[in-house]
Amino acid sequence: MGDMTSVIDAPSPSPLGEPAVDLRGNSRRRWRETRVKVVLLFSVGITLAISVAIIASLLGQSIDFINSIPLNNLWNFDQWAPRIGDFDIATLFVGSLLVTAIAMIIATPLGLGAAIYLSEYASPRVRRIVKPFLEVMAGIPSIVLGFFAIAWIGPEIVQKLFSDASAFSLAAAGIGVGLLVTPLVASVSEDALRAVPLSLREASYGLGARKLTTVTRIIFPAAISGLVAAMILGISRAIGETMIVTLAAGAYGEANFTTNPLDVGMTVTSGIATLASGTDQVAGGAGTAASSAYNSLFFLGLLLFIVTFLLNVVGESFVRRIRERY
Repeated sequence: MGDMTSVIDAPSPSPLGEPAVDLRGNSRRRWRETRVKVVLLFSVGITLAISVAIIASLLGQSIDFINSIPLNNLWNFDQWAPRIGDFDIATLFVGSLLVTAIAMIIATPLGLGAAIYLSEYASPRVRRIVKPFLEVMAGIPSIVLGFFAIAWIGPEIVQKLFSDASAFSLAAAGIGVGLLVTPLVASVSEDALRAVPLSLREASYGLGARKLTTVTRIIFPAAISGLVAAMILGISRAIGETMIVTLAAGAYGEANFTTNPLDVGMTVTSGIATLASGTDQVAGGAGTAASSAYNSLFFLGLLLFIVTFLLNVVGESFVRRIRERY
C-alpha cells in the first residue's frame, strides 16, 4: 500500500519519457510569498475599513443635521451663517465653483504650456533642471500662497484690474489656487506627453510635418487621456483647497450669496475651516443652534466627498473611453 501511495504522489512522466517538473517551487519560498500576500491583503482591508469608517461617521452626523433643520433652508440663495441658523449651501457651492473655474483658467494654459515645452522643445539639460524644480513647486505649503494672495495678488492684480474689487475676494483666492495647481497639472501632463511612443513623432517628421503640427495633431491627441487625468487632478485639488481661500477670499464665519468673483466669499472647504476653528461652543455642540452648526461640518464634508468621488468616477470613465493603446 505504501508503494502504491508513493507511485501516485510521484510526478508523472512527460510524453517524451522524462519526469515532469514540479513547478510549485520550494515550500519555504511559497510560504514567504503567502505571507507577503497576506500582508498586502491586510493593507488593502485596512484602507477600505478606514474609508468606510469615514463615510459612516460623516453619514451619521449628516442625517442628524438634515433632520434638525427645514430642508428649504439648505438652498435659498441667501447666506451661509450657521451660528445663527442660516445653512444656505448654495452660497458655498457657488463660491467653490467660482474659485475652481478661475484656478483652472490660470492653471490649464500655464500647466499645458510648460508640459509641452518640457516634453517637446526643451533640451535634456533644461529638462533635468526645470522638471525637479516644477515638482518641488507643487509641494509649496498652501498657506504661503495664501499670504502671497493677500499681500500681492489682491492689491497688485485684482484691484488694479478692477477698481471696484475688494482687497479680499474670490478672484484673488482663485488666482492663488491656480498658481498652486499649475505645477501639478504641468508635471502630470508632461509625463503623459513623454509617454507617447517616439515612433509616432518619427513617423510624423518623416512625412514632413513641422514640430508644431506634430505636437497639436499627433502627440496631443495621443496623450489626451493623461491630459484629462491631469485636469481632473487639478480640479480636485482646487475644490479641496482650504488655506488660500480662507485667507484670501475675505469671508470668515459667514458669507452672503454672490456670483461676483470680485466680492468676498466662501467655499465649502473654507466654510468648514472657519466654522470648526471658531471660538464659541460650536466644536462642543453646546445648545441647539451650536449642535446644528456642529453637525453641518459633517454634512459639508459628506457633500465634498461625494462631489470629489463623482468627479473622479466620471473622469476615469472618460479617460478609459478615449485612452489610446499602443
